Amino acid sequence: QVTPENPQVLLWRAALNWFISQSGLGSGIALTQVHDCVVAEQLCLSDSTCNATYRTLENCALAKTRLLSLDHDSRVRCLNAELDLGNSSLLQCKCHRRMKRQEHCLRIFWTVHSSMTDGDATNPCLKATHVCNLSKKCFRLRTDYASICTKGAGSEDVCDRRKCHRGLRNFFEKVPEDFTKRILFCPCQDEFCGERRRKTIVPDCSFQSNTKPNCLWLLDSCLEDHICKSRLADFQQNCQPVDMSPDGCSLHNHAACLQAYMGMIGTPMTPNFVSNSSVEVSLWCTCENSGNQKEKCDQILGMFESNKCLGKHHHSQNREYVFSKSRPHSL
Repeated sequence: QVTPENPQVLLWRAALNWFISQSGLGSGIALTQVHDCVVAEQLCLSDSTCNATYRTLENCALAKTRLLSLDHDSRVRCLNAELDLGNSSLLQCKCHRRMKRQEHCLRIFWTVHSSMTDGDATNPCLKATHVCNLSKKCFRLRTDYASICTKGAGSEDVCDRRKCHRGLRNFFEKVPEDFTKRILFCPCQDEFCGERRRKTIVPDCSFQSNTKPNCLWLLDSCLEDHICKSRLADFQQNCQPVDMSPDGCSLHNHAACLQAYMGMIGTPMTPNFVSNSSVEVSLWCTCENSGNQKEKCDQILGMFESNKCLGKHHHSQNREYVFSKSRPHSL
């Protein structure tokens, strides 16, 4: 009888195989059309924003190398730095065996990818991200939307929400569900993992704003958009809750409801997790000052907040996508 390998070992092997194949370590041949990490670092350091982000990642990597325990705030800062790196050439930089300053190049590489060596390697959301990075398509499309959605988000500059939504739709439409579901519904046991899951869609740009609009206004915006209108109809049909049904759903179709939920991401009615410690989801809107349409407004918000069908599928999805039980196919 063959003993199954530890999933953490499998992840490491896949990560190292990817690194070797991409960097030319196996053949000693550099990919000249791609920046090596030394060049990428120089480009990053010449940009004030990238420089600050990279310095944060250096501190994170140093703490992990020294086996220092990071508090919650520090771990969140490290997570945010990874996300803020966007489409920097550092994310795709390479090293090769016969290059000058090889050791320095490798130090840069593992600084940027330090979460691969994170002691919290059982974090399913970290694993989901790394598995996505091993797929060229998943990595490229995830990097694309992250770059668009983080530009101007959370600062005085306003991000381009329309472009951000388009990037998110591209990701969820073109990347196989085996990757997207793992990233979006990764099961979490702590708030750091929950923070990564909640920030999957870069909510500062795609989800929230300074003030919450009325949900009726959000519905009107959706109905004026042909894509959103169609996907809302699909969501209402496949995630229709029924009190008497064992699974809470009228159509009893687990996969169709989750697919319809993911279809709403990247539309004017983009939903997201409400906190780092819960799988509850909601829209970024309120039903205050709805006047005589308060009941209709509550129904709209209730499609996500108190939907038994969707809630049960979220919980079952969190149980199903545990990495120790399966491995995704490659692209």
